[in-house]
Amino acid sequence: MIGSVHVLEGGSNAVNGIWTQFGGNLSFVCLAISLWAHFSIQFQRRSATQEKIAFGIVAGAASIGSILLAVEFNPGLYIDLRFSPLALAGMFGGPIAAAFAVLMAMAFRFCVGGVAMIDGIVAISAATGIGLVANVWIRKRSPALMDVALLSLALGGVLVVSMATLPTLVHARVLAIIGLPMTVLNCLATVLCGFILLKTQQWALERSILVTAFSQSPDYLYVKDRNSRFITVNENMIRLYRFKTTAEMTGLSDFNLLSRPLAEGLYYLEQQVMDTGVPLIDSVEHIEGRSLLASKVPLRDRQGRVIGLAGVTRDVTERTVLERELRESKNLLSHAMAGMSDGIAMYDSKGFLVFCNDQYRTAFPLSGDARVVGAHISDILRRVAETAERAGIPDNDCEDWIKVATAALHSNKDEEVQLYNGDWRSIRTRLAEDGTAMAVVSDITATKQAEIALRLSAEQLKSLAETDGLTGMVNRRAFDEAFARETAGSARKNTPFSLLMVDIDRFKAYNDTYGHPAGDQCLRTVSRCLRQSVSRPADIVARYGGEEFVVLLPSTSAKGAMIVAEQFARLLSQENIVHTGSEFGRVTASIGISCATGATLRVNPNRLLTEADAALYDAKTQGRNRILAHSLEERHAMKDVG
Repeated sequence: MIGSVHVLEGGSNAVNGIWTQFGGNLSFVCLAISLWAHFSIQFQRRSATQEKIAFGIVAGAASIGSILLAVEFNPGLYIDLRFSPLALAGMFGGPIAAAFAVLMAMAFRFCVGGVAMIDGIVAISAATGIGLVANVWIRKRSPALMDVALLSLALGGVLVVSMATLPTLVHARVLAIIGLPMTVLNCLATVLCGFILLKTQQWALERSILVTAFSQSPDYLYVKDRNSRFITVNENMIRLYRFKTTAEMTGLSDFNLLSRPLAEGLYYLEQQVMDTGVPLIDSVEHIEGRSLLASKVPLRDRQGRVIGLAGVTRDVTERTVLERELRESKNLLSHAMAGMSDGIAMYDSKGFLVFCNDQYRTAFPLSGDARVVGAHISDILRRVAETAERAGIPDNDCEDWIKVATAALHSNKDEEVQLYNGDWRSIRTRLAEDGTAMAVVSDITATKQAEIALRLSAEQLKSLAETDGLTGMVNRRAFDEAFARETAGSARKNTPFSLLMVDIDRFKAYNDTYGHPAGDQCLRTVSRCLRQSVSRPADIVARYGGEEFVVLLPSTSAKGAMIVAEQFARLLSQENIVHTGSEFGRVTASIGISCATGATLRVNPNRLLTEADAALYDAKTQGRNRILAHSLEERHAMKDVG
C-alpha cells in the first residue's frame, strides 16, 4: 500500500488468495459506508455540522480499517483502499468531514511509522484534496453518478502521480509492480461507495419531501390502526386537539378526545370502512363546532388484509356557512364566490348554466371556454369528450356517455374525476328545492397524492415489520403467517409439503470465541447459503430464532427437500468458516426435515414443525453436521454430511 512500503524484495508473484483478501478489504470499506448510509438519517435531526463531523469520523475509521486489512501483494508491498473513503469524505462532506477523516488517517499512519511514512501522509493528503476539489465543483447542485466517476478517475490520477514522484515509492518501483491494481481497485471502491452515498442522499430527500408534505399539509392528516387508535398525525391535528407533540396523540383514540356519543359514531364509521374495505369519501363531521369533510381510506398489507386506515380531513366550516347563506341570496352568492378557492357553478332545472365563478372555469383548462353562462350541460360535456379532458371517457360511445352524465346532473352526489394531466377534481353536486343544481369543484390533487404516499408508507412499515433486521430474511412473525397460508394451500391441492429446520452447530461457542460481531456475520453467511439453496419464488426462508432457520418448500417431496438440504450443506462447507470450538474445525449445521401431504396438513399442520424439530434434535444428538428426515410415512431417514 502507498505509504506502507518497507523494502521491496522478492519477485512479482502475488500470494495465493490475494483477491479473496482484497475482496474482504473492499467489503469492509463498502460496509462502513453502508452503515453510515443506514444510520445517517439519525443525524438529519441534528445540525449539519454534527452530521459532517460524524461522516468524517466514519470515513477516517474506514480508511484506518482498510490499512489494517491491507493485502500483501509482494513481500513488503501492500495494497489497501484507504484513499477512497478520504476522497468521498471531501466530496460529500466538505472541509469539515475531510478534516476529521484525513487527520485520523494521517495520525494512524504516523503511529504505524516505517520508511515510507512521509510519502504515505502526502498521498493521503492528496487524495483528500481531490475530494475537496470535487466538493467545490458540485457545491451549487446535487452530485450525480458522473461526478463520482470523475472523482474516481481523478483519484486514480493522483495515485499514479504519487507512485511516480514520491521518493520512497519510486525507489520501491511501486508504480511498475502494483500501480495498475492499486489504482483500479481504489477507483472501483470509490465508484461503489459513491453510488451508495448517492442513493442515500436520494432516499433522504424523498423521505424529507414525504415528511414535509405530511406535516405541513393545510388539511388534517392521520393514520389509525385496526382499533382506530392514532399511529401518526400531522401538525394541524395536534393544534386541533391542543397537544404539543405528535407523540402525545400516538395511541389515543377518539374516545380520549371527544364526547362518547360522537366518538362512538366516528368509531362505527371507521370500523365499517375497515370491515368492508370501501373508502369513505367526503363524509361530513361536526367536531367542537367545526364542520369537517373527511375522507378515510383502508390501508392493506401485501396479503390484502386491512391493517388500518388513512384519513384526510378538511375544515369546511366557513364554506358550509357560506353555502347556507348563498342559498338565501343570489347576490350574496356572487360576491362570496369571487373570493373562494373552489369553483362554484349553478345549473337550472333544465341543465343550463346560470352562474359560475372564474375558479370553476380554470379548474377545467381544456373545456373552460365552453363553461359560460347560458351553455347547456350537454354542450359542456361534449367539449370535455372532444378534448379528452377527463380520464375514462369511452372512445366509441361518446354520445351515450354524454346522455348519462347529463341526466345525472340533477342528483345529490359526490364524485372525484381525474383530468388528462393527472390532476384530480372533487365535484360535489347538491339540489335546491327549485331544482337548481349547485356544483362545488375542488382541486384534490394534493390530497390524492398524500393518500398514495400514506399507502406506500404503510406498505413500507409492514415490510419492515416482517423482515429480520440482521439477516434480511423473513422473521418469525411473517413465517408463522406464511406457514399457515402455505400448508392450507397444499392441503387443498393435496400436494406434498416439506419443511427444513436448520441449527448452527456450537454457535454459542462461536460467539464466545470470536465475539458477537463475528457471530452476526456468521448468521448472515448462513442465511445467504440458505437463500442460494432454494430456487423457486414459492420457497420461503426465515429466521426462526437465534441461530435457527426454517425453509418452507411447498409442493416438494421429502426427496426434493433432501436435495435442498444437501445443497445448503455443500454451500456452507465451501464457505469454510473457521470454528476452533467445533469438533469439525469449521462452522457446520444440523438439519431436520419433515414432509406431509393432504390429510395430515388438513388435520394437524403443526405436526410438520414438531417432526422437523424432532429430526433436528436427533441430528444434533447423533453427532451434528448431518441431515436427518422425519416423515409421517417413513419415520427416519438420515444423511451424514460431515
